[in-house]
Amino acid sequence: MQELHSFERSVIFERRAMRPTSRAYFRHSLLLFVTLITVTIAGTLYPFGKVPILPDADPQNLSELIELLASLPGRYIALITSVLALLASDGETLFYSLSFSISLLLILIVHELGHYIACRIYGVDATLPFFIPTPPMIGPAGTFGAFIKIMSPMPSRKAVFDIGVAGPIAGFIALIPVAILGVVMGDTSAGGHGGLVFANPLLLYIIASVFGTDLHLGFGNPFYFASWVGLLVTALNLIPSGQLDGGHTMYAVFGERVHYWIGRLAFAVMAILSVVGFFYFNSPSGFLIAILLGIMMRVGHPRPWDTGPLDSKRKLIAFVTLIIFALSFVPFPIKIV
Repeated sequence: MQELHSFERSVIFERRAMRPTSRAYFRHSLLLFVTLITVTIAGTLYPFGKVPILPDADPQNLSELIELLASLPGRYIALITSVLALLASDGETLFYSLSFSISLLLILIVHELGHYIACRIYGVDATLPFFIPTPPMIGPAGTFGAFIKIMSPMPSRKAVFDIGVAGPIAGFIALIPVAILGVVMGDTSAGGHGGLVFANPLLLYIIASVFGTDLHLGFGNPFYFASWVGLLVTALNLIPSGQLDGGHTMYAVFGERVHYWIGRLAFAVMAILSVVGFFYFNSPSGFLIAILLGIMMRVGHPRPWDTGPLDSKRKLIAFVTLIIFALSFVPFPIKIV
């Protein structure tokens, strides 16, 4: 697409972004509150908390298995009810679970505000962050994260880049003190891994080496789990595919064609890693990442009005985001033992 004439460019670049209405503030605040509840419950349940989730039944034949499956909805309702009662009556459990949920939501809020503020700076219309609550045990950590919806065209590749990287950089900075607290606290014996092993990203190993902590001694505190989930979200967002944050960065730095092929390469690599992880490391988590990238691969990237190249300063920041990805990403996040 050809670059715009100076008058057209000034009209697009100097426009002011829309302001949220009172109804929008209420709607998004309500979603955030519901997500706080679901994440707090998730922080009470295994593997982040001390309340077990697996049924005590051990079906030995098909009829017993069918009976167990039929009873799961009732068991689930009873479990959530008992957790709510525990949170209402046990201050120690409530403090633990809120430490997890508030820490994790703080990371997500800062991440999305990074995107939102960058949109405001460039006059790009965007919604407030949508937080996605999920039923505990069904959605990871009680939420599928958060997102903002872009409502107007991007004015330039520079805007695509700045808006894309603002979220993961801001969220990564916010999670560092949470990660430090989680590593320093070690195992508080309130949560537990049980049959799951959490693969530690490089950032946690670096923090552990600075503070002289051995990550292999076992960790079960809410700040460790919140930072671990935050690092996983950061890594997934920075994969260079589709309209993930890494996809925006790739598009802004290298253009449309490279973005197209890198997205497909990322899917192919993750598909291979998911098979390797399942058979050799007993880790099924790679399949979920591969499915996400398969969806993202089919999502095109809108063209900005101005397709001029980026300056060297932003290319350096792109390298910084690559370092953040390396500090956050693990190919097999969870291993079943």
